[in-house]
Amino acid sequence: MSSGSANITCRDAVIADTTACAGILNRWIDATPWMPRVHAATDVERYYRETVFADRAIIVADREGEVVGFLALSPEAYVTALYVDERHRRGGVGARLLREAKKRAPDELKLWTFERNADAHRFYEREGFVAVERTNGENEEGLPDILYSWYAAGGERA
Repeated sequence: MSSGSANITCRDAVIADTTACAGILNRWIDATPWMPRVHAATDVERYYRETVFADRAIIVADREGEVVGFLALSPEAYVTALYVDERHRRGGVGARLLREAKKRAPDELKLWTFERNADAHRFYEREGFVAVERTNGENEEGLPDILYSWYAAGGERA
């Protein structure tokens, strides 16, 4: 666990950050017993390089030159990925990344998270997100998931 996020800076990712971001995601998949690996690690890195970094805003949390977390934000204000390296979880890194996303999409953010990811539910709910929809697993992993939304103060709720 990190000692905090004081020495973390958030910045726009550059293509050289692809390997670090894909590595954080791949390590999370490998360490999560209920998460099926549907793509090889090398395919995940290629997808991030060719698609995610090309189509979305990527914000990285940087600690002294090391990428310790990242967030991918679609043009439609969906957080399509938010992952923090295990050594830096529970130290405010995810919250810092979400604050940056809220600056870029100041009215509303949405995201999907897996139903089994209780830690993510608690985190997003602490950050002001509310569950607005559930599915039975209409995703490539075949896992039930939940759509969360965050609205700026005074914004409408779905």
